[in-house]
Amino acid sequence: MGEKHLISGLQLWQWRNTALQAAIATDVPPAEVDWLLLEVAGLDRLALRLESYKNWPQIQLQLPLEELDHLWQRRLHDRLPVQYIAGVTPWRNFQIAVSSAVLIPRPETECLIDLALASANNASGHWADLGTGSGAIALGLADVLPKATIHAVDYSLEALAIAQTNVHNLGFADRVKFYQGSWWEPLTFLKGQFSGMVSNPPYIPTSTLPTLQLEVVNHEPHLALDGGTDGLDCIRHLIEISPSYLQPGGVWLIEMMAGQADAVRELLQNQGSYCKIQIYPDLAGIERFALAYKS
Repeated sequence: MGEKHLISGLQLWQWRNTALQAAIATDVPPAEVDWLLLEVAGLDRLALRLESYKNWPQIQLQLPLEELDHLWQRRLHDRLPVQYIAGVTPWRNFQIAVSSAVLIPRPETECLIDLALASANNASGHWADLGTGSGAIALGLADVLPKATIHAVDYSLEALAIAQTNVHNLGFADRVKFYQGSWWEPLTFLKGQFSGMVSNPPYIPTSTLPTLQLEVVNHEPHLALDGGTDGLDCIRHLIEISPSYLQPGGVWLIEMMAGQADAVRELLQNQGSYCKIQIYPDLAGIERFALAYKS
């Protein structure tokens, strides 16, 4: 981590108490304080809960306490997401590095991986993760489809750098290949050869963006959120283009927004190249995933 930043347990205990009070006062979940300390101070939940660290002569932080405090103030007042402060977020069984160049992977997106595994006619061969961002979906696919090669595409070079770091750190570098470009464009050399495609595309209607939580609208990349006037621009494109890239029986699987299921089902039906179109809910019961097969 470079140089060590040492403080006493008492100092950290005092900082935590102040941070907890400030969180409550500004309507930030106080649990975020401890989550952050688990990441940057290497404390475990028990030490935090029992406050046993208070008597420790020294604790090693990943950054100076002043910097941690400055970032925490930004969490409270600029609504900077805590995942960007820690630089990581848990997702499935991984710790995934994130920065403001990528969308923070959401827990509900984890379901895409289970659906991909359950629907795979061919668990080997080529699979695409289009709009990979942090690389979370590509990692998830490589994890559950050990015989597949995953081709991860993103328009943003900054996002690809983070995705590559994640794939390298988590031991999947030999199974995941990265490409800069728009959707399928960099993968024309494998046209018609894909066993499956998974995407969490931008699906928020442009006019809805300003109404999202400040954490999202002020800090997460709009390129990864804005789905055009009705939120379906990218999904429409993926429905139109994907059949020429998928093998017969190939899986087409995306995440979408609450309320988009009927429109997406209709677009898939009208395109004419898909069969067995299915809509799946997330854990909260919201229709969030669309699955179809290339006929």
